[in-house]
Amino acid sequence: MIHTSYPASTDSQPAVEAAYDVVVIGAGPAGATTAALVAEYGHRVLVLERASFPRFHVGESLIPETYWPLQRLGLIDQLKQSAYPKKFSVQFVSEGVKESAPFYFDTHNPHESSQTWQIERATFDCMLLDKAIENGAVARTDAHVLDVLFDGDQATGVKVKLAQGRSGDGETGTCEIAAKVIVDATGTSAFLANRLGVIKSDSYLKKATVWSYFQGALRDEGKDEGATIILQTAGKSSWFWYIPLSDDMVSVGCTGSMRFMFNKDRTDPAEIFAAELERCPAMQRRLANATQTADFLTTKDYSYRATQAAGPGWLLVGDAFGFVDPVYSSGVFLALKSGEFAADAIHDSIQAADLSAQSLGAWQPKYIEGLELFRKLVYAFYAPDFSFGKFLMAYPQYRENLIDILIGAVFKPGVGEMFDVMGEVLPLAD
Repeated sequence: MIHTSYPASTDSQPAVEAAYDVVVIGAGPAGATTAALVAEYGHRVLVLERASFPRFHVGESLIPETYWPLQRLGLIDQLKQSAYPKKFSVQFVSEGVKESAPFYFDTHNPHESSQTWQIERATFDCMLLDKAIENGAVARTDAHVLDVLFDGDQATGVKVKLAQGRSGDGETGTCEIAAKVIVDATGTSAFLANRLGVIKSDSYLKKATVWSYFQGALRDEGKDEGATIILQTAGKSSWFWYIPLSDDMVSVGCTGSMRFMFNKDRTDPAEIFAAELERCPAMQRRLANATQTADFLTTKDYSYRATQAAGPGWLLVGDAFGFVDPVYSSGVFLALKSGEFAADAIHDSIQAADLSAQSLGAWQPKYIEGLELFRKLVYAFYAPDFSFGKFLMAYPQYRENLIDILIGAVFKPGVGEMFDVMGEVLPLAD
């Protein structure tokens, strides 16, 4: 059972003081991880979240390397006891019909970390936020951050509207809260990054996605029941994800270029989904007897990265720093890992009384290098004349490198060497 010890927005909220060591804006995986680990170090942490928890969020599939930050947070046993489907592999389907053999993670690494989970973010994010509170952080889920306060270039606090006032006595009000460090963990809203004008869209990955949820879809049996399946349509003009969830639910989404998915001739998400489904027989087979349980949702042009990820007294974590693409389910892993890296840097910086960009952002060159490996693999996936199968036939020595990136081992030395060979299929850096 997932315990939720923080208050819902309709209940009494904890009192908020005038100053903290760290204020984290956003209580998703990146923000909650940062808060939990900074609080564990003994620093005074405030988490400010606008949404009432639990709340819906897409991004349900964990890759194996999430095991290590989750282990550090002390959450592995709780995940083992959950009803989340176990995920042992990822499988790819080309041209809508040609199924590859699954990539089983445990054949690459015979450790329990090779088995992961298909989560539901509403309860998973609650689990993470509970850990932050358990470690000593204060969390408000009725907080609308209006601005980050600066003294020159130095971030000094936040201006926030609390639905129940600072003391939790039911009085609404706007107040200023001082902090040594401000962490932007606002996800794709990228609150601080947008205000500072440091967001840059990926000129190559201009994609759009339509997705929904279905009950009663066909699942494979045994070890493959919880597998993530990536199914390309004919001509690689779009692809579907298939992520089995608990209660016989499945998350299904379709992604393609913005120009292709949405144009003057088709704008209705249901029609777009249906048209692409017609070009993917393997997905038709899985959804033949399924019932759609939610409206279609859409998102567009979501690939970006901040050009600056830390400054005096502030830093960006998770999607607030950048988002690549959903195809390899890297989002939650990068959120957890950036939160872990950031927490250690914040602790070291406070201990050294050095809140400079160099100190707070010391981890980011390593993190960016790993993130870029995901991005290069995404570029290869979308390259019209590239085939991973043909690549591995020509260069079988790079199979382990490919699986390393699929599981999230992007900080492993030498893992990106295969891109030196693959280089001609990748777009030039902009």
